[in-house]
Amino acid sequence: MPYATLDELTGRLDWEPDEDELRIAVTALEDASDLAATYGREWPEERTPRLVKTLVLKAAVRYLRNPNGYTQSRAGDETLGWSDAHGRDAGSIYFTREEIRLLEDLAGTRPGLTSVTVSAWGTKIRPRPVGRVSSEGLVPVDYDGGASFPLFNDDGGPW
Repeated sequence: MPYATLDELTGRLDWEPDEDELRIAVTALEDASDLAATYGREWPEERTPRLVKTLVLKAAVRYLRNPNGYTQSRAGDETLGWSDAHGRDAGSIYFTREEIRLLEDLAGTRPGLTSVTVSAWGTKIRPRPVGRVSSEGLVPVDYDGGASFPLFNDDGGPW
């Protein structure tokens, strides 16, 4: 199901689309919605963020304005160029780098910094009881007053 309607799309066009353009517009909305879900995630229809709808409409309008993917057109002494068309994307539904970043941010899939638990190969991480400090598996540090560092090994011994 597209994230935007045909009426919303035609409302953004500065011309009245004919029957063929309306048919193309329906598939453009579907393709842009599929691409938005790929870069972001599958949003339920009733909880789709407004920005996702806006980005889908922008991509579909961009495609309808230039379905053949021209990057430049010349007629007589006038030249018209499309600066938003990347060579590989011209003539297809696409999102710009900034639009992709926005979709990733909305979905929470944008790569970022995270913290992970690390252990040695073949060892088992033993959970520590919450609220109780245990010295099992802690290695002393070489400065005075420093907190011990957790180092877990196998079940056979503390080191």
